Amino acid sequence: MKKFLLAILAVALITLLISAAQFGIIKGIVLDENGKPVIGASVRVIGTPRGTYVKNKNGSFIIQNVPVGNYKLIVNAVGYEKYRMSISVAEGKTEEIKIVLVKVTSNKDEVKVYGSRVMVQNCEVGRKTSGGYGALNGYAPSPYPAGEFNTEQYDRIYDNEFKEALTEPLSTFSIDVDKASYSNVRRFINGGSLPPEDAVRTEELINYFTYDYPEPRGDEPFAIYSEIAECPWNKDHKLIHIGLQGKKVPLENIPPGNLVFLIDVSGSMQDYNKLPLVKSALRLLVEQLRAQDKVAICVYAGAAGLVLNSTPGGKKTEIIAAIEQLEAGGSTAGAEGIKLAYEVAKKNLIQGGNNRVILATDGDFNVGVSSDGELTRMIEDRRDDGIYLTVLGFGMGNYKDSKMEKLADKGNGNYAYIDNMLEAKKMFVNELGGTLFTIAKDVKIQIEFNPGLVKEYRLIGYENRLLNKEDFNDDKKDAGELGSGHTVTALYEIIPNNGSQGNSWNKIDPLKYQTTNVNNNSYSTDEIATVKFRYKEPDGTKSKLIVNTLKNADNKLSMSSENLRFASAVTEFAMLLRKSKFVGTSTFDEVIKLATGARGQDREGYRAEFIRLVEATKALSVASK
Repeated sequence: MKKFLLAILAVALITLLISAAQFGIIKGIVLDENGKPVIGASVRVIGTPRGTYVKNKNGSFIIQNVPVGNYKLIVNAVGYEKYRMSISVAEGKTEEIKIVLVKVTSNKDEVKVYGSRVMVQNCEVGRKTSGGYGALNGYAPSPYPAGEFNTEQYDRIYDNEFKEALTEPLSTFSIDVDKASYSNVRRFINGGSLPPEDAVRTEELINYFTYDYPEPRGDEPFAIYSEIAECPWNKDHKLIHIGLQGKKVPLENIPPGNLVFLIDVSGSMQDYNKLPLVKSALRLLVEQLRAQDKVAICVYAGAAGLVLNSTPGGKKTEIIAAIEQLEAGGSTAGAEGIKLAYEVAKKNLIQGGNNRVILATDGDFNVGVSSDGELTRMIEDRRDDGIYLTVLGFGMGNYKDSKMEKLADKGNGNYAYIDNMLEAKKMFVNELGGTLFTIAKDVKIQIEFNPGLVKEYRLIGYENRLLNKEDFNDDKKDAGELGSGHTVTALYEIIPNNGSQGNSWNKIDPLKYQTTNVNNNSYSTDEIATVKFRYKEPDGTKSKLIVNTLKNADNKLSMSSENLRFASAVTEFAMLLRKSKFVGTSTFDEVIKLATGARGQDREGYRAEFIRLVEATKALSVASK
């Protein structure tokens, strides 16, 4: 028996040595031209899933377990030229390199962009380059290396149709402050390919941006904004623009936080843009914690476990050390992790505090409960405990967008996709209050259109947030949450009731047993719609009602606000990506023109980044034909 065990041990040792000899290490430092470290730079070994982000103060990085071979190394950092070099990885060796990045100079636009940056370099639309027709920065029109399979999952989205105001005057939906779709679409475009049509959720693209809405007054948690103007993609139609501005609560006034980080450390999280990026993103969040906050860390792979007991936010070194020690490997028992995280959050519940589970994953659950239905039921059973859920998506190739969106929706939470450190900064530094602190829950909107002035209407986006008309007054019906300082924007395309024929695809036969009469006052009033809102306090069970009326107007698009014009440009971009039948006269050139004229102050550069993305997409759309 002893000899048998020794033989097994010898085989295992030999296997380990052979395995170790098949890999090498890349170690280096990333500096700018002045010798200063470039924090946040991404380093990727092309042809492998290996990579990392520069997070050390001296600009150093290390990439372990790189398979032996010859590779291209690509380094990206916002504001710097892309850096490329060839590198050879030898068995058991460490390759040490020094990388110096050169700052970008652009003749086209002096605006500094604080987000993922896309430029069409040395490439004219329709002209062949080294990367193919319309290729971006040498990338082929596919973000997936040869031999890798794309198992990403997106729910099918059917664009909302036009409804007749005479027979269906009520439009009811839940608000949506999720922004995952925009950064996910950006990831595809940055990678040199057009996104899948169902990855484009129009309302999430629109709501990625903040708008200049009036601040709420008094005790109301949000202020309401409305506007009407001509529709840019169909001059015979009009656009109704509705906006909500959440009250901005200073961080020092936010109640103490009871946060539980739930981190996926399964084998699918090994890639450079998954667990390494999760660690860097959560480190940003930890730096914002106050002494009165507390954090626990749970993980899951083949099983779930507690890595860090609930720890005061002042002990940042201890919390960060627990995050940094995490490594990926194993299968994915996501449901077990969710159960454990909620149990830990409930055990440490702060009455009147900000209790939240923050899940970081690619959504690829494959052990135990994994179906969308079972998972969402499990989340629903726990949301009445006063615990909110934030879902953070990472990675590509096996990304499960549809699953994570459902979890956030059912868990009284929000959902974001983090494709780089600048997006992590946007969420955990610039918009931390909105990310972590809910000021109103179960926020619903119901609009009654005046059939005397509106022939047909169409809600743009929010396809998976639609509610039945009776759900509006049902306080048991779940709806969306509004965070501190968040803005919410919704657009309706309407066909005025001026004798036009409307849309031929939306005709029904006349009713046989009843007729619908319109109040005579409907033709003489200037009220085009009545807008109603319901919401609950974060810990409330009974909703409150707000009612506003919207006056008709014949404003030209050029005379409308930057809010409406920029939101319209984003809407057109989304329709073009989705190949929507409602796209009308929209073109990428029109989107660029409209967005450029409505860029405004753009302090963080997000709108300038959007314009660059549209320019890149225009080139890609030609390449894909």
